[in-house]
Amino acid sequence: MSLTLSVDFITNQLTLSSNAVQSATPLDCSYLRPSGKFSHPACRLQFMSSSFRYHLNQLLVKRKGNHMKGLTIFATLKENNEPERGSSRPYTKEEMIERIFPASSEDNQCDEDLYSEASSSILCSESNLLQGVFEHSVDQGNLLDKLKAVHLNVLALEQWNASRIKLSHRNYLASATNLIHYLAVKCLDVEQLGEELSSIGLLNLKTVNPYVLASINAGIQMLENLKYNSLNKENVTHMSLNDDVIADRHKIKKAEFTITAMKKKVFSHKESLLGPLRDERDTHIMVTVGDEAIKSDNLTSDLLKNGATIIRINCAHGDPCIWSEIIRRVRSSSQMLEKPCRILMDLAGPKLRTGPIESSPCVMKISPKKDACGNVIFPAQVYLSHKDSGPPPSHLSPDAVVFIEDQRFLSKLKVGNVLKFHDARGRQRVLQISKTFSVFRGIGCVAECSKTCYLESGTKLCIRGKKERSSCGHVVDVPPLEQFIRLKVGDLLIISREPRVGLDDKSSGAPRITCSSSRLFDSVKPGETIAFDDGKIWGVIQGTSISEIIVCITHASPRGSKLGSQKSINIPESNIKFEGLTSKDIVDLEFVASHADMVGISFVRNVRDIVVLQQELEKRKLQKLGVVLKIETQSGYDKLPLLLLQAMQSCNTLGIMIARGDLAVECGWEKLADFQEEILSICGAAHIPVIWATQVLESLVKSGIPTRAEITDVAHGKRASCIMLNKGKYITEAVSTLDSILSSSSSTKMKAELKPLVLSNRLL
Repeated sequence: MSLTLSVDFITNQLTLSSNAVQSATPLDCSYLRPSGKFSHPACRLQFMSSSFRYHLNQLLVKRKGNHMKGLTIFATLKENNEPERGSSRPYTKEEMIERIFPASSEDNQCDEDLYSEASSSILCSESNLLQGVFEHSVDQGNLLDKLKAVHLNVLALEQWNASRIKLSHRNYLASATNLIHYLAVKCLDVEQLGEELSSIGLLNLKTVNPYVLASINAGIQMLENLKYNSLNKENVTHMSLNDDVIADRHKIKKAEFTITAMKKKVFSHKESLLGPLRDERDTHIMVTVGDEAIKSDNLTSDLLKNGATIIRINCAHGDPCIWSEIIRRVRSSSQMLEKPCRILMDLAGPKLRTGPIESSPCVMKISPKKDACGNVIFPAQVYLSHKDSGPPPSHLSPDAVVFIEDQRFLSKLKVGNVLKFHDARGRQRVLQISKTFSVFRGIGCVAECSKTCYLESGTKLCIRGKKERSSCGHVVDVPPLEQFIRLKVGDLLIISREPRVGLDDKSSGAPRITCSSSRLFDSVKPGETIAFDDGKIWGVIQGTSISEIIVCITHASPRGSKLGSQKSINIPESNIKFEGLTSKDIVDLEFVASHADMVGISFVRNVRDIVVLQQELEKRKLQKLGVVLKIETQSGYDKLPLLLLQAMQSCNTLGIMIARGDLAVECGWEKLADFQEEILSICGAAHIPVIWATQVLESLVKSGIPTRAEITDVAHGKRASCIMLNKGKYITEAVSTLDSILSSSSSTKMKAELKPLVLSNRLL
C-alpha cells in the first residue's frame, strides 16, 4: 500500500490539516503573512512503507515539562493519498532528495556520504559482535523504525523551515539547519528510544546536538547493516524513504553536515568570536575590570600572565575616559607579553538600578587585627606615598593606602621613625615606619598602626622629635565611604522617582532610595515581588503612586543586608516593557565599535531587540564586531532558538552569555540549573560559543579562599567556551586558580596522574 507522510502543526491558533493536534504551546507568528496564513506551502513527503505509523504516534508526543516554545511540527501517516486542503502535489523520490539535500554548487567536489564517516570503519569488524548482543536486548525492527520516524520528523521540520534557513548568513547556514534538526528531536518523546540505543552502545541521543542529522543517519545505517546480516540477502526488501536515500546517496551532496564538518563549524565560530586558545586549555577566561585597572600599574599584565584571554568592561559603570585608559593598558600588556587578549564591552541595557545615595564623609578607618578579648594580634599595615606615585608594589597587601601631599616629607622618612597625628575624632595616634621603597616619583613607606584611627583629608602627620617645618606632611585624596542602607526583614523601603535622596524619610521613618526609570512606576502593582542586588534582598510591593513605591522587605540576612547605589532591581512578575537599545546604549555603541572586539547586549527579550541591533550595526558597517547576547530573562530564554536564528542572519560572529545573576532572579533559583543546561544544549546545536558567567569562584575572588561548590561549578562550566570572573580583591589569584583547573583537564596530564591498578595476591 502506498502511504503518504503529511506535515501537521501543533498550535492553539491555527488548524492546518484535518488531523492537526491542539496544544497549549503558543505559536510564534513572526513568519506569517499579514493575512495570517503561512508564507510556506504545505508539503507532502511520500515513502513506501506502513511500519512507521505506530512509532510516529508514539514519538510525536509533547514531552511533559518541556520548556521549548514556539513552532513545533511533526509527521503523521495517512492511509490513503487523498489530497488535503492547502497541500501541494506529492514529490517524487528524486524531487524529495533534491529538496531535502540540495546539490552543491561545486560539481567537481567529491561527494561525502553523511553516514560513512561515523559508521563505515566499525561496521565490517564489529557487526557480527553487535548483532549477537543486539538480538538479545531489543527488537531490531522496532528500534530501526523508531529511529527512522525521528529521521522523518527531522527532515520534515527542515523542509518546512527552508525559507527561514535560507535567510541565514552563509557562515551560519549549516549551523541554523542543525539547530532546526535539534528542535525537531526535542519536540519528540525519544527518552525510551535513547535508552534503547544507549543500552547497546549504538547512539547517545543526549550528545548528538552539534551533528544531529549525521548521527541519526549513522545509527540508521548501522541498524540497517545489522538487519541485513540477520536476514538472507534475497529476502530483504527496502521499502522506506531512508532506504531510498541511502540507495541514491551518490546524488546527495551534504558534506557540510558530516560530523567532522560540524566540529569544524564549532571550532571556527568559537575562535572567530573569542580568539585563539592558550596552551592546552579548551576554555577561555574572561575577567571583568573597572577603574581598579587604572589605579594599579600591574593588574592588567598580571591578569594576562595568569591566564586571562578576554577582558570585559561594563558600560553601566565608568565613562569613556576610564574605558579608554583600561583598553590602552590591556592592549599594551598584550603586545608586551605577546599574549593575545580580546575586549568585550557590555552595553548597560534597560536594566533597573538603584540611584545614588547622598554623599558620605571622606574618612578612612584603619584597624589592627584583634583577638576575641580585644588584644591586638597584628598591627594594621599602612602604605604611605605621594599621590602621583601610583599604587603600592604588587608584592604588598596593605590594609590602607594613604597619599601624602609633600614629597620632601616622604624623602626624610626612615625605618623606625614615628609619625604622630590627631585623627578625625581628635584622638592622638601614631604610625611607625617599618619599610621604605624606591617607587616611581619618589619614596614609598610601610607604617604600622596599633590602635584604631580615622584619617581624613588634611590630617597632619609629624615626625616625632623633629621641629623643622619640612618634618610634617598632610594627608590628601581620602575617598568617601561607600554609603548604603541596611535592611532587615519587616522593614519598609520607599523607592522614589524624584532625584532627591536620603537614608531616612522624616515623615515615615523608612529608608528611601531612588530609581530614575519611569517604567518602574508605571508598570508595577501591589502584591508583586521585587528583588534587589541580584536577589540578595527580596520584598513585596505594598503600595504604588505616581512618584513612590512602598516595599515591605521579606528576605534579608539576619543582621541586615546592605543596599547601595547602582544595584539591580528585578520584578519577575511584572510586565514591564523595555526598549531593546536605550539612548545611552546607542551612544556607547559608537565607542565600543572603535575600541572593542565584541559588544554585549544586555536583557535581550525578543526578536525585535535583535532586529534593532542589526540595523544599528549595519548602519555603522560593523560587520566585524562580535555580538554576545546576554540571556538573563524568562522571555530571552523562552525565545532563544528564534533569537539565534535571527542573529545568524548577520555575518557578525555570535556568542551567548548565561548571565546567571539576573536569570536566577527572573526565572527562579530552582530552575536555574535546568535553564543553563538547556541553553548549553541549544547553543551546542547552533554551534554558538557560550560564556559561563556570574559568581564563578566568587568566594576566592573576594576572600582568597574558594568553596568546594565553586570548584565543582567551574568543572561543570568547562563545557562552555568561556568562563567569566567578576572583579575582586583576589582576582589575580582567582585567574591563576581557574587556569590551573582548566589546564588540568588535559588528557595528558590526567593520564600522568593516574597510576596503574596492580592486583595483590593478598587481602589487605
